[in-house]
Amino acid sequence: MRSGSAGKLLGFTAVMCVTAVGAALVSQYMFDMQPCPWCVLQRVIFLTIAIVCVIGLLWRGALGRLVTGSLALVLALCGVAAALWQHFQAAASESCNLTLADKIVSGVLHLDSAWPDVFSARASCSEAAVNLLGVPYDFWGLALFVISAVTAAMVIQRRRYR
Repeated sequence: MRSGSAGKLLGFTAVMCVTAVGAALVSQYMFDMQPCPWCVLQRVIFLTIAIVCVIGLLWRGALGRLVTGSLALVLALCGVAAALWQHFQAAASESCNLTLADKIVSGVLHLDSAWPDVFSARASCSEAAVNLLGVPYDFWGLALFVISAVTAAMVIQRRRYR
């Protein structure tokens, strides 16, 4: 990719992350696929990545690219870890109440009380373990976090920002 593509990568990643949360909300409200705490934590991470990318679009220059690209990369890797944990650990549990995800969303950020329609966990992790087009729902999130990590790494590597 050309060196001027850092802005396009940031914009793409922001739109992708907001779209992921939008798709999750459509799944929740139109298809009754209720989220667990780990699902909700992934929504928070996606939206935070999007915010960081928008800041990167506004903060032009090498330093802005480095800082926002690095933050987006760390957040994307946290999202990868959350999706993997949800699939391999939490989904096997009948209760995911008071897990790290629940403590972050409810205890630290209080997003479940501020915006319950978006950030309130309404299912256990085992209930939320569903497939979409034959693929576990958490793997869709995992794939988007991997794409976010790759695009963030590409942003960091750009020499100039246009």
